[in-house]
Amino acid sequence: AVLALLPVFYKNDSTISLVLYVLLYICLASSWNILGGYTGQTNLGAAAFFGVGSLVTRLLWIAGIPFWLSFLAGGLAAVILAMLIGVPAFKLRGVYFAIGTLALALMLNITAGNTFPDMSYNPDLANYTLSSRYYLFLGLAVAIVGAAFFLVRSKVGLGMMAVREGEDAAESLGINALKHKLIAFAASAFFAGLAGAAFAYYHVSYYLYMPFGLEWSFDPMMMAYIGGQGTIIGPIIGALFFVGLKQLLVWNVGGFHLIIFGTLFIIIVLFLPGGLVELWQKIRDLYVKRSGKKKNIS
Repeated sequence: AVLALLPVFYKNDSTISLVLYVLLYICLASSWNILGGYTGQTNLGAAAFFGVGSLVTRLLWIAGIPFWLSFLAGGLAAVILAMLIGVPAFKLRGVYFAIGTLALALMLNITAGNTFPDMSYNPDLANYTLSSRYYLFLGLAVAIVGAAFFLVRSKVGLGMMAVREGEDAAESLGINALKHKLIAFAASAFFAGLAGAAFAYYHVSYYLYMPFGLEWSFDPMMMAYIGGQGTIIGPIIGALFFVGLKQLLVWNVGGFHLIIFGTLFIIIVLFLPGGLVELWQKIRDLYVKRSGKKKNIS
């Protein structure tokens, strides 16, 4: 409710744009988490689906197709791509799956850069408003988090988490691992594609190959790990922490912020695999334990 009222009572475009980017990263981190966090498949190719959604939406919109149809087409295009590569990709396991998806993102990045080298301009610049973009990202973030919430509490979600805990064991219990991984892959790709479509709507002008950059693959994964993968709140916390710390570091240390983020990511993976959510749980458990000891003493 507070976020919905922000553009009404606060007219600073810079702040609204910053919050908009937080919402974009929540969308991407939450969509990555469906496959990576709940199914245990480390996807390093998120930029492929984000970029395809952005590219399809922008090209259709420029061609005169109504935006909402172009928006949905961007998400569907990402799902089609995921289904085309899903079966052969899931024949790879562990690090090999991660390398395979990274190769896909690299291929599309190079192809898009060679095919669309020119700048793309907003086809409806006269009617551009920042608030409409903001509310699109807010609605999309709520929809993705809500979808993840209901998905992981469904029978399909339980199957996905069973695959994460042990694919062979899940298969022995009658769970079709490939089916559940494909469902997670399709959902993750669809939401990443919609985030790309919203990205295409937000920017007045940008290079069409820009959404295929590898930062759109690594940043969502990093945010999910920092916040706590496999949880609903983790990607949200990770996105807030990531954007806030990034802005602070860019202002103070410039390009060195990449080194700091890389070091932070390694530390969290090694010593706090559950992310900030795990850290909070440990602090809470320690507090409860100490409170219990004080009551026993008294």
